[in-house]
Amino acid sequence: MVTLSEKILGAQAGTYIDRIVDKAFCHDGTGIQAKIIYDAMGAPGIRKPDAIYIIYDHIAPANNSQTAELQAELRTLARIYQVRFWDIGSGICHQVMAEGQVQPGEVVIGADSHSCTLGALGAFATGVGASDMAGIWVSGETWLRVPDSIGIHLSGTLNTGVEWKDAALSYVAGLGMDGATYAALEFTGESAASVPMEGRLTLCNMAVEAGAKTGLFYADKETERYLAEFSVPCTVQEPDNPTYVQEYDIDLTDLEPVCAVPHRVDTIRPVSDLAGTHLDQVFIGTCTNGRFEDLARAARILKGHRVQVRTIVVPASERDYLQAITSGVAADLVQAGCTIGPPGCGPCLGAHMGVLGEGEVALSTANRNFKNRMGVGASYYLCSPATAAASALHGEITDPREVI
Repeated sequence: MVTLSEKILGAQAGTYIDRIVDKAFCHDGTGIQAKIIYDAMGAPGIRKPDAIYIIYDHIAPANNSQTAELQAELRTLARIYQVRFWDIGSGICHQVMAEGQVQPGEVVIGADSHSCTLGALGAFATGVGASDMAGIWVSGETWLRVPDSIGIHLSGTLNTGVEWKDAALSYVAGLGMDGATYAALEFTGESAASVPMEGRLTLCNMAVEAGAKTGLFYADKETERYLAEFSVPCTVQEPDNPTYVQEYDIDLTDLEPVCAVPHRVDTIRPVSDLAGTHLDQVFIGTCTNGRFEDLARAARILKGHRVQVRTIVVPASERDYLQAITSGVAADLVQAGCTIGPPGCGPCLGAHMGVLGEGEVALSTANRNFKNRMGVGASYYLCSPATAAASALHGEITDPREVI
């Protein structure tokens, strides 16, 4: 029977389709590139401005005058065409879109590879390049091939000290960095319904790290609960005995804290095996793990202690930041010696606010550890917020189960 991707796109896997885009978004980096292509088309106008979102997150605030000038150009375009615009401090585009902008069953296209994050809400969400985004601005539509689907079956429950990031890194390692190329990952199984929204966002976010086109959860009571916070209606989606080209089982009970080691996301080792590895920096944030729940778990470990290595914390959105402030989580982090940056991507892409020097080693809750990404000649391990916080306390990679 049909998969969730086939239901949403209205065609069988392998079919090429033209599809109206319900929501399209870009950030300050890809937005500038899309504007260049749009201008080369003769700036013919934006067909559906209410469906277009521009969200500043990558180099926000600007790191130099050239960046500032380019961002000013994109602000002007947003003002002229009255598209939906979020300036610096609003947060990471994927998280902003997840906060009441996307509904189950929609087709959501982002000019960023981690747009698959929004599949957590039961939408078909995927990333495209700047030229495709410019085409969506002009036409309101896009084309794509309906992907085959891989079923990721979840069972069991996470043990103390093990987080959804550990589950995400584990399935990427199991599939390999190209093991799901152009496929849709559907997260199902007896434990899928018990995955909280913040966990779903993390699991779907990293689908692209296995080469996938998107990752999806079926909209259910948890989706309904989450979207109700934004007064957004939710249509529950029921699996229709879908046919998968591959099935992959994850028993959550068997998982342990892991790190992806330099310089591949799909090469993981137990944190316990890496214990004692010296660190120059710890980074907690990004579209993978910068949500309030992530910050709160880190704060519970750090509260009443002082970090032994420079530790940068960047909330995923203004909403997450405000929750951290009003709950006292932000105060706990600052008192522990952390530096909190404005909501956005922070040092994830190696642009500013925490770029590493040659030979330095960092532990990060980001989704990529590619060579030279966060600093030329640097090395970085990927982990969960709990592992990051425990390691910050000691200045070296530390198993969070030792401090929880």
